[in-house]
Amino acid sequence: MNSERRHLNPQEKIAALKRHLLEGVPVSTICDELGIAPTLFYRWQKELFENGHSLFENGRKAKAIEDANIEKIQKLEAKLTRKNEVMAELMEAHTQLKKDLGEL
Repeated sequence: MNSERRHLNPQEKIAALKRHLLEGVPVSTICDELGIAPTLFYRWQKELFENGHSLFENGRKAKAIEDANIEKIQKLEAKLTRKNEVMAELMEAHTQLKKDLGEL
């Protein structure tokens, strides 16, 4: 028996967790209503507790990390561009040398 998977958005998942944690609705009742397995519900709960701290993190810290990553990417792109330019110059000189030696 193949049943179609139910995909719930984050708001629906939080609402289900809230009903259980704050209102005391049994997990079995919520799972029956949503058509999900209790193991999935408990996985959502585990993810909430493991990642909930990110809601309270200072936005400036995350912005600083993002800015540092963007700066690093820009530096690496510039380095890659310079490397490509040097390689092109070397290949051009190599080709010209071969032509001068009569190998091409």
